[in-house]
Amino acid sequence: MLDELGIVGISWRQVGSEALADYSLPTEQRDERLRAFARVEGLTELAYVETCNRVELVFAAAENSARDLREGAFELLTGDQPAPGEAERKLKAWRGEGACEHLFLVAAGLDSAAVGEVEIAGQVRLAHDRAKATGLCGPRLSLAFEEAGRIAGAIRGGTALGQGSVSLAEVAMTHVRRRLAEAPGSVALIGVSAMTERAALSLAKAGVPFVVVNRMIAKATELAQRFGADCLSLDEFRRSPPALAVVLAATGSPEAVVDPPVLERLATVGEKPPLGIDMAVPADIDPDGCRRVGMPRVGMDEIVRQAEANRDARLLAAADARALVDEALPRIRDKVVDRVYGPFFGALQKHYQETATTAVQRLARDLGELDAETRGRIDVWAASLARRMAHLPTVGLRGLMRYGPEGSLDAFLRGLDPERRRLLWRAVHGGGTHTDLSEEADDPKA
Repeated sequence: MLDELGIVGISWRQVGSEALADYSLPTEQRDERLRAFARVEGLTELAYVETCNRVELVFAAAENSARDLREGAFELLTGDQPAPGEAERKLKAWRGEGACEHLFLVAAGLDSAAVGEVEIAGQVRLAHDRAKATGLCGPRLSLAFEEAGRIAGAIRGGTALGQGSVSLAEVAMTHVRRRLAEAPGSVALIGVSAMTERAALSLAKAGVPFVVVNRMIAKATELAQRFGADCLSLDEFRRSPPALAVVLAATGSPEAVVDPPVLERLATVGEKPPLGIDMAVPADIDPDGCRRVGMPRVGMDEIVRQAEANRDARLLAAADARALVDEALPRIRDKVVDRVYGPFFGALQKHYQETATTAVQRLARDLGELDAETRGRIDVWAASLARRMAHLPTVGLRGLMRYGPEGSLDAFLRGLDPERRRLLWRAVHGGGTHTDLSEEADDPKA
């Protein structure tokens, strides 16, 4: 059940936020590479979670397998073969209930540099939506992601952790406010994302003028109109940037959108170069170019360090939030049994019904011609008997899967003939095959 779920990935703790760009899948290749990885590794479900703090793969295996996927995941994410032991040192892995717990903590913002970070729930939801769109999400991951979203909402609405400004965008805004206090002026928000939307809200409340910049001008216009701000296309901004006090960038571009030529224009258009705040991984504002033109830059590593400085104090307020996560773990096991294995229980009852029907047909042939009323009574009796016979193993197996050890389903299926076992496993895995059981152990008369 839960043992089929797993997570492998890397976070800011291992390499820092800005170095996560080395583990980020290019957008144009992401879906193709994820599908290929799922095929090679025998995964029935796979989702890719990418935020400013982490890059992780959430998956369900085709069978209960303890195989370590970190080497394959390292090659997928970096494009390079790992040196001996490198994948195990750099990537973290979770399995079963531990993977569910980790996903819940991530979605709730309890595993973020800024404890209680609000943007992360939307990023986790986006990962779920992308997995569904690419056909890589099935009942196990859907259930895990849905429960993670439910917990995140409960924490935001029902604990002290959801109060106040809990966002990396707000951490970045402290740098914006400090710069504006020294040198008032306008702010450019590059990219339309959760980060820039929260920054726009803060700027609008403070009455600070700003311009929204985006590659697709329609999105820039929509966000700008909500706050009465100006807007520019990215091409317009790059050709002729206005005089600015601050440039805050948070796009999904694989390369810097504020490159050296743009930085040179920014440095000379006003009295002094603006402050660059780069909230993107990989970087949106070229670090070397900033140094050459004397433009100050705040990157994700610095923002995360500032967020972590308040982490201990925030964790004291997270006790209630953590309790909600702990309460959800046994609940999801029950939900897995009911939703994921519901088709299995249906297939098991169908097996009993088919057996009873076959027996009645044989009995009818032996008895010869039967009138319609008698045949109908026999059919009703057979259907009732099949339901009663299926009840005890269904209830007993449901209890084993909820409260018994992992592998209970394998143990139950081990004694069945190969064809019946394959039919029952297809009810769970949607046409997949299960290869954990030895064919040599089959009893053809089972």
